[in-house]
Amino acid sequence: MGIGHNTIAFHQDKCDGCGDCMTVCAEAKSGTTDTQHSRLKIVPSVAANDSFELAMCRQCGDPKCVLNCPSGSLTKDHETGVVPWDQEKCVDCLLCTVGCAYGGITYNAAAGHVMKCDMCDGDPACVKSCPTGALEYNKSAEIYNNYGELEDLFVPGLAACQGCNSELLIRHTMRKIGSNVVVATPPGCIAGMGTVGFNGKTGSKIPVFHPLLTNTASMLAGAKRYYNRIGRDVTMVALAGDGGTVDAGFQSLSGAAERGEQMLYICVDNEGYMNTGMQRSGSTSFGSWTSTTPVGETLRGKTQDAKNMPVIMMMHNCEYVATASLAFMDDYYEKLDKATAAAERGLAYLHVYSPCPTGWRIPPESTNEVCRKAVETNFATLWEFTPDEGLRFTRPVDNPLPVEQYLNLSGKYRHLDDEQLTHIQNSVKRKVAFLNGFMLATSGSEAQMQ
Repeated sequence: MGIGHNTIAFHQDKCDGCGDCMTVCAEAKSGTTDTQHSRLKIVPSVAANDSFELAMCRQCGDPKCVLNCPSGSLTKDHETGVVPWDQEKCVDCLLCTVGCAYGGITYNAAAGHVMKCDMCDGDPACVKSCPTGALEYNKSAEIYNNYGELEDLFVPGLAACQGCNSELLIRHTMRKIGSNVVVATPPGCIAGMGTVGFNGKTGSKIPVFHPLLTNTASMLAGAKRYYNRIGRDVTMVALAGDGGTVDAGFQSLSGAAERGEQMLYICVDNEGYMNTGMQRSGSTSFGSWTSTTPVGETLRGKTQDAKNMPVIMMMHNCEYVATASLAFMDDYYEKLDKATAAAERGLAYLHVYSPCPTGWRIPPESTNEVCRKAVETNFATLWEFTPDEGLRFTRPVDNPLPVEQYLNLSGKYRHLDDEQLTHIQNSVKRKVAFLNGFMLATSGSEAQMQ
């Protein structure tokens, strides 16, 4: 297996052209605030008005600047992923600038030589200075490097729909947690895709069983108590949909949380009973088309707001509660670590926002972008809670994108009128305000962003 490398990602839709990143880069590399010394440039877009583009070294896997360099002053470090520049070897021929298609290595007339990004040894100053989040230091490569060679605990060929976010989730989740588990998958997409098995063959390499929608948490609680009695330390994991969590399964989950049963309960929220005909659930969002909230001359989708299940579980004072999205995999892996540790003491609850290409009417290849836009618009906020430390956001909620940028990606929202859009935008603002208020009430400090 190869090695992945961390990168600096640029989110064009968040960039306002302020230039703070250039000023900070120049200061970090030259000791002055003169932006001609900046190793990245923010420039007006030639394709769209009021938009900006980034010129910066992409640290290419097969860098043309290195191939063009006759003196060997540019090389590719395959351990760090950076293309370093050795000034002592450079002959200032500028052939490297000809080979770069991204404007990532440029001539600095004031200094008399070329310059390029070196990623600040893994702590890029430009990212920390960006006030809008347009620059992001993406560390997802570390997941690939650390876990890519571990065994996939579900077999190939599960019967999931194309682009299924749930299948991606279960494979990453169990690879991270490991095989010392008992897994419960109540009726729903995760069980239906064959994780339990069919025709006498199992879909998993770990102990897994198929509880009812109503008793997932209580069956796991009983199994854990038995293992405790015989002296075996085994992690109990629920992989349940929103129907088996916020609706039919809520009574047993609430009881298990109140008693502090030792388990990790993961709700894979695709906002409906997608495995049985795309009916609405308690977590289906306002305005959504489903087979039981149709759209026509009279009805315009669901008329109620979604049940805020993560907040409800937070009110149970669980050992750990968090929300997650697979568009931010490093965040999810960190939360899995914390949740697995918390499950040794009591109940840990993870609520993962999981778009359904089939039920939401989105192309299979767009699933990850829908995940990302949900977070960037604050439709789905990422946070974590413990009784000792209270609540904190793990992704910033300041300067969100308009919620329409998320809604427009899904066919189940295509019928929304202006009144419904206003209702959804206002409800998003109210949810963020509530979480901010609760955070201040539980921690007594300003919002902390990671």
